[in-house]
Amino acid sequence: MAKRKERFDVHQAVTDQLVAALEAGTKPWKNGWIGGAGGGFPLRVTGEAYRGMNVLLLWCVAAEKGYRSPYWMTYRQAAELGAQVRKGEKSALVVKYGTFAKKDETGAVVTDENGDEQTRGYAKAYSVFNADQIDGLAETFHPETASIDTGAREIESAAAWFDATGAKIITSNRNPCFIPAMDEIHMPPIREFRSAEAYYSTLGHEATHWTGGKRRLAREFSRERSAYAIEELIAEIGACFIAAEIGIAPDIEDSAAYLASWLKALKDDKRFIFAAAGEAQKAVDYLKDRVAAASTEQEAA
Repeated sequence: MAKRKERFDVHQAVTDQLVAALEAGTKPWKNGWIGGAGGGFPLRVTGEAYRGMNVLLLWCVAAEKGYRSPYWMTYRQAAELGAQVRKGEKSALVVKYGTFAKKDETGAVVTDENGDEQTRGYAKAYSVFNADQIDGLAETFHPETASIDTGAREIESAAAWFDATGAKIITSNRNPCFIPAMDEIHMPPIREFRSAEAYYSTLGHEATHWTGGKRRLAREFSRERSAYAIEELIAEIGACFIAAEIGIAPDIEDSAAYLASWLKALKDDKRFIFAAAGEAQKAVDYLKDRVAAASTEQEAA
């Protein structure tokens, strides 16, 4: 009897890739940032930005390989554009999420008491290549990287974005922090940071914590180690998503203790990083919705 082929575990494969990057001293959500097109997010061939876990995976590969283009596509998509993936190039892993109808042993679709179809979620891995690995693409897939202002002074557009979230941001002599009991974010003066990017990256971290407040997304603020680790990872990933959104380079300075706790949690639970990335995406979406609503109100005034 032929030996049964072991099923590919997409969650384990992704976690192994990220743990290896962390243990090598690479923070994929920082070092892989590509300025310019797409606001720093990896882009599909259509120009649509990737989301959640796929952002981290592609940032990780871009950091390791030094890719400058934000565009990624399958081998077939490249061929349909009349282009060719260079021989010997290795693909990157991305994950597609979806649902399918649940069926019983007879093959009939299972419904609930209201007659609605019951569904199950799935995660499927597939391979993509960066535009830098492909010959024959149009120049639009190789946009120039925008220059980034590193001066330690206010960036007007970034400041306006954070103001529009409605978060109460206090300039004080405290260390950067979100205080749930006061529902306030406290930040030192921007002049005390080594760059404006460092300031807004730190503010993005605290703003992500702010989204977890009881009146907003109501994440659990527990001091239990694994819960603390996941909240910190949510905030770090959220800070990078926000930085990419407002057009600055993420500048994460995490402590060795945080890094160690992330690695332990990642190894103990392979779905840990998926949960953190998903919660970070929800947090940033929440902030973006508030910014959009504020803009609409201002236009109507």
